[in-house]
Amino acid sequence: MSYVVKNLSQGSRELIAFRIGNQEFCVSIMSVREIRGWTPATKMPHSPAYMMGVLNLRGAVLPIVDLAARLGMRPAEPTPRHVIIVAQVGRKIVGLLVDAVSDILTVTDENIQPVPEVSSEIERQFARGILAIDKRMICLVELEGLFPDHESEAA
Repeated sequence: MSYVVKNLSQGSRELIAFRIGNQEFCVSIMSVREIRGWTPATKMPHSPAYMMGVLNLRGAVLPIVDLAARLGMRPAEPTPRHVIIVAQVGRKIVGLLVDAVSDILTVTDENIQPVPEVSSEIERQFARGILAIDKRMICLVELEGLFPDHESEAA
């Protein structure tokens, strides 16, 4: 899949929305490098539970993260319908296993609601806001919050 980034008005941003289970999340389109179909990954010994393994991506080793498990949800059981979002996280490239990519959203800062105060500290590390769009609640994820430097180095 490839997408054309439109000229955005000042203060607006484009996000890629995706599903994990029955919940929707989104990340900045600027961090997404490509979207590809599920390919089984080679397991790595002594890796964190959310690490599915690694893939060979055009000669580079790509760590694959089960984003459901990383977010504290039930781990995924990948099928051919799952997709991998290849994303830039800090200085690293990682593959994020999700159920499906659902949308490209263009939003302004006014569309982004703050994360509720009742959220846990872990959620506040990665959740940057909530989008209420067309009766949908979409959590805006900050990838750097999910993979602090010491963890992305391990990946």
